[in-house]
Amino acid sequence: MAVFQSQIETKSSIFQDRFQKMEGKVKMLKEHLEEVRKWGLDSAHPHFQKNNKLPVRVRIQKLLDSSSHFLELSPLAGHEMYDFKAPSGGLITGVGLVSGRECMIIANDPTVKGGAYLPIAVKKHLRAQEVAMQNHLPCFYLVDSGGAYLPMQAEIFPDKDHFGAFFYNQSQMQSLGLEQISIVFGQCTAGGAYIPALSDKTIMVRGQSAIFLGGPPLVFSATGEKVSAEELGGARLHSEESGVADYVADTEESAIEKGRQILFARSAMPTNFMRSAVQEPHYDPKEIYGIVPEDLREPFDIRELLARIVDTSAWEEFKQNYGTTLFTAQTQISGFHVGVLASQGILFGESALKAVHFIDLCDRHKIPLIFFQNVMGFMVGKKYESQGIAKDGAKMVSAVSLSRVPRFTVIVGGSYGAGNYGMCGRAYKPRQLWMWPSAKIGVMGGETARHILASIGKKMNSEEQSKLIEKYDIESTAYYSTARIWDDGLIDPMDTRKLLTLGLQISLNAPLAERRKGVYRM
Repeated sequence: MAVFQSQIETKSSIFQDRFQKMEGKVKMLKEHLEEVRKWGLDSAHPHFQKNNKLPVRVRIQKLLDSSSHFLELSPLAGHEMYDFKAPSGGLITGVGLVSGRECMIIANDPTVKGGAYLPIAVKKHLRAQEVAMQNHLPCFYLVDSGGAYLPMQAEIFPDKDHFGAFFYNQSQMQSLGLEQISIVFGQCTAGGAYIPALSDKTIMVRGQSAIFLGGPPLVFSATGEKVSAEELGGARLHSEESGVADYVADTEESAIEKGRQILFARSAMPTNFMRSAVQEPHYDPKEIYGIVPEDLREPFDIRELLARIVDTSAWEEFKQNYGTTLFTAQTQISGFHVGVLASQGILFGESALKAVHFIDLCDRHKIPLIFFQNVMGFMVGKKYESQGIAKDGAKMVSAVSLSRVPRFTVIVGGSYGAGNYGMCGRAYKPRQLWMWPSAKIGVMGGETARHILASIGKKMNSEEQSKLIEKYDIESTAYYSTARIWDDGLIDPMDTRKLLTLGLQISLNAPLAERRKGVYRM
């Protein structure tokens, strides 16, 4: 494959202006990430000083192999969502190596409302379990939680994607043969008690851990019985009488080491996909900063971006001159053979049909799919409706939905309307979905919404129109998205290649399902 010949002028004023603006956005992102990570490492917090316990991120560091990565999911969950501080939503999740095996880690932060589950933490926990099931990963629960956050119980308890779904997922993971290990560091109350109870192995810390459906205050309220936390659900009781715990450790460090010992290292993962020798891109990845304009309505060549991500900046483009608003090509990322679909603005019917053909070929030949989103939606208008844009878009959505190979999505620009769906948005279960800090996501832009409302008779004065546009602008930002876990995290564009490499490596754990074929309309 020939190396892509970049047309970018890195000395130009346009490139330099875009570079500086992206650099500023990345700096802000890193400041936010540093703030939440510092919180999880703060051993000076009164909670740890008083109880002689380890901060949550230190627990994770000690569990992971010394040379391991940690692919953290949604570190900015809960960002500016509540009227109190909730770094990372009070829950840290991610994938790393434990005893040589890729594992999902779900860890409560007891300094955020006593480790109780906020609504966003429930969503984050469920997403982590979904990733574990998709990729057939063993799961560690580092439990230190007061259960559901009672002031918000209506947003946590009764619905199908609320607290009870944790335990449904744990049962499903058992049926898949995925090992689940709980290390209980503090109190594990109410519904949270089922997390260790449903795990394959449970480790408690003597004099520190406690597991009970109802804590001492609730027991007293219900029965009048006065009992200490240790008597009600401590390590001795559960290891000697109830059988809920399988191991007891004297310290947090020894409990973590016991967890590592339980998970024996195994041989290399089965190789489902083709892989060649790793080769770096021909162009400097940092040049990505100067390619994407701040105003996402300005066009740019998505190939310039890909040339800073894929091996040797080379690819085999598919249907190059057909459906040209969608780039499709086979290439390599860190040696993994992948199929890339990268949108460039509006998707036409030809673009959708090209996607269907390409996705089907990649799925047939066991080639993972990577979607780079900069999409304004599908084309509208009388001409395009008469040509069947609705059925062509439906074919694309169906092809994405039924493909069995791992799918990954990176939102690099706009992600609007049904274009989000066709390009493997969150609803289509990509293994991971990352977003650049400059990206936007929404059903449409604020100006478009204003025009539509006006056209159907909605009368608004200038102040109301300004407020509507501002609302859409705020709700389409990358930070608004990541706080609500509509993505798996905001990333430095320069880290795109590294994160996709980790995702591809993690996907090797799971066998491929049987190939499925949709019924596409004529």
